[in-house]
Amino acid sequence: MADDKSKRDFRDRDRVSADEDYEVEYFAAKAGVTPQQVKELIAKHGNQRETLEREAKALRGNG
Repeated sequence: MADDKSKRDFRDRDRVSADEDYEVEYFAAKAGVTPQQVKELIAKHGNQRETLEREAKALRGNG
């Protein structure tokens, strides 16, 4: 089931959902990586935003 964007609260701001394309695409654009790389990072490291930001930065540094 898709997120109801009209219902916003604090609960999942610290996570990125691999199942929601708009979240993956937004995070990818913000982090400077591809959506596919975001999905791979989520699969490898989990969906905590802070961890993903750190790993995306490291990935950009290696590329």
